[in-house]
This record gives sequence, structure tokens and C-alpha cells, in this order.
Amino acid sequence: MRRLAALLAFLLIPALSCADTLRIATFNTGLTREGPGLLLRDLERGSDDDIAAAVASIVATQPDVLVLQGIDWDMQLRALKAFEHLLAQSGAAYPHLFALQPNTGLATGLDMDGDGRTGGPRDAQGYGRFTGQDGLAILSRLPINTEQVQDFSQFLWKDMPQALLPAHKDGAPFPSQAARQVQRLSATAHWIVPLILPNGDVLSVMAFQATPPVFDGPEDSNGRRNHDEIRLWQLILNGRFGPPPQPPFVITGGANLDPDKGEGRRSAIRALLADRRLQDPQPNSAAAGPNTVEWEHVGRRRVDYVLPSAELEVIGSGVHWPAEAQADAPRHRLVWVDVVYPD
Repeated sequence: MRRLAALLAFLLIPALSCADTLRIATFNTGLTREGPGLLLRDLERGSDDDIAAAVASIVATQPDVLVLQGIDWDMQLRALKAFEHLLAQSGAAYPHLFALQPNTGLATGLDMDGDGRTGGPRDAQGYGRFTGQDGLAILSRLPINTEQVQDFSQFLWKDMPQALLPAHKDGAPFPSQAARQVQRLSATAHWIVPLILPNGDVLSVMAFQATPPVFDGPEDSNGRRNHDEIRLWQLILNGRFGPPPQPPFVITGGANLDPDKGEGRRSAIRALLADRRLQDPQPNSAAAGPNTVEWEHVGRRRVDYVLPSAELEVIGSGVHWPAEAQADAPRHRLVWVDVVYPD
């Protein structure tokens, strides 16, 4: 009956990219705003160039499953629904939406960055001026089994095996013992979201957005956290947090770390890319090779990833890099991978 219900559901949603293939993508839209409700305001006005550029990238690539970063969360998902409405009007409909409250902007009441003050954006569980700023979401043409979602976002950093916890020079917890007792590992979120394939099987989407490994001090708090946020996926695959996800699955989102360039502890991302349970299609573009972002003062980096499980057949991949003349193009580019799902 479960498979029959899944098949019937597909009669009511737009056709996928191809009869037996899926295009899975990740995209940091950069649409976050400085206050709650402002993104919804701009979406409803319909005259924002950044929003138009993000919509154009999605419409041009037509992913079937899209993990979004850089989009503000609200409890009723009004901004996400408004964004999907714009996409549908432009020819890219996504009938299934998913988002949970992220750690970004979630107040702790403590000094979390060691500056001696509380209430700042760096004193939240993840950097943010308000709860939900710069959140995570999924748009899908596949039905989502919301009852089976696994959310690791509340997992405490101190409870991670072999955690690279920051400390003062004397070995005391940085910034304090009180902060260590409440500090979550996820700067934004770590989810495992089951999607129902046309044959009734499940594709697990393992979505995340890690903190940048910069903007800290000699304790390297963000660099250490970024490392452990990436490494969490391998511990999950190893079964350290319950039964590991069964194939097929895909790890996708923003690691905020290039395996070869820039600051950060690269061992975690290199280990993830080399994990034999995964495959790295190495998406690229003619304009910028494997790079997925262009930062003003840092340059181009590969920091956004779509890593399918090893048994999935990859038939294509790419980075959508709009022409240089498009000044409103997001700093991060949309990364996509085409896979054949099992019969």
C-alpha cells in the first residue's frame, strides 16, 4: 500500500527531469535579510534584483531536489512559500517544501564568542541577528516523508566523539564552561530528509550548512567547529548515532571549506570527499572550473557540494555560473548532479 500511495502521489506533481533520473542541487541563494519579515516583504514586492537572479539560476537548471541555504526561516514558512510561488510562476514548480528552525540566530543568553558581552549575533547558537536568519530549506518534486526526518541540529558539540573543542591557553573551555554545556555543533542545521522515489523506495537527503572557518581568534573556534560539522556526516555513516542511513543517499549543502585553498582545517572535507561510501562527481563550469563561490576579497573557492552515495549512477554534473555581465548573480553558484535512481 505504501508504494501504491507513493506512485499515486506522482500523478499529481510535475514530471521529473527525465523518466528515471534525478537532478539534485544545492544553492546558497544569499537572500538573507537584516531583520525578520524583510525577506517576505521583498519577495512579495517582486522587484528585488537578487531574488530575480536566484530564481533565474533555479529556472535555468531545473533541479528535481534543491537544498537551499541563505534563506530566512519563519515559523509558518511564509518566505519559503513565497519564494516557491515565484519559482512556479517562472516555470519551476516545487510542490513539496521542508524547513525546520535552524540554529542561526537562536539566542543562548550567554557570551558565546568570548567578547565579554551577550546578545550579539555571535552569541546565538549559530551566527544570526534574529532567529532563523540565513536558514536551510528543501524544495522537492518528490514527496517528503516528514515523519521520518532525522534532525541532528540540537546535538551538543561537547558530546561529539573526539571533538575539536576550543580552549583558552590554560586549557579551560573557550569561552566558558557554561557556554560549552549548551553549544550545539550545527551552526545552521544537519538533517536527514527521506524523499519517496517513484518506485516507492527512499532517497535520503543529508543536508547541512557549516560555519565559515574564519571570523574568530587564536582559539580557532570557527575553524574547529567547521571541521567537526563536516566530520559529523562520517560518524553518522559509521552508525555512531543510531542505524546509519541506507543507500541511496546524498550529502549536500555548504561546507564553507575548499579542500585545497584558503583557511580552515581541510582534513575533514578531504576525508569526506575520499569516503568510499560516497562519490564526488567534481561538478565544474566552463567559467570557473570546480569553484562554487566568488568572494570579493578571497576569490573563487569550491565550498558547496553534492555527494551521492557510491551505488548511484551519476550521468552528469555542473556548476551554474552565470555570465560575468550578470552583476546580480549570487556569490555562491548552484551546484547540480544528475543521478539514475534504482529500479
